[in-house]
Amino acid sequence: MRSVRIPSDRVGTLIGKKGETKRMIEKMSGIKLSIDTEGEILFNEEAEGTDALMALKIIDVLKAVGRGFNPDRTLRLFEDDEYLEVIDLKDVVGDRSNQLGRIRGRLIGTDGKTRRIIEELTGCHMSVYGNTVSLIGNSVSLPVAKHAIELILNGSEHATVYHYLESQRPRLRIAEMGFDL
Repeated sequence: MRSVRIPSDRVGTLIGKKGETKRMIEKMSGIKLSIDTEGEILFNEEAEGTDALMALKIIDVLKAVGRGFNPDRTLRLFEDDEYLEVIDLKDVVGDRSNQLGRIRGRLIGTDGKTRRIIEELTGCHMSVYGNTVSLIGNSVSLPVAKHAIELILNGSEHATVYHYLESQRPRLRIAEMGFDL
């Protein structure tokens, strides 16, 4: 049995309306989930017919839901070359809780502008939840989005970050077409 823990306020999102989300994840992965109200999720990764790679993918899906992603967005993690990256903001600001709010605000931007631009220009999904910022993307777009976030965390101006993202667009487009870089 394998165990994954998510915040208890995300359990309802993981289960979904009338259990739809849980059933959809189980169907796509072929793995049965046991979820308790405290946020503990158990599954048997060694059950008959369970793909070892699928067990790793479902861990990322569960963690992504726990990090604030809409379950529909996390299903992308079942595809090949799609990954979850979680950055702990406390590693950047330490225990200064007044700085956490400021950093979260910088990552999201006014009316979600910064988050939206990072998502649109890289093709990654981004979630700022609690003390973390998380990304879902492929092996080409994920490092670009992560670098943009690191620039913001290190105090770069938003205009500098947007310029960096714009400069990476040709590279991302080539990758989208299926050419190796």
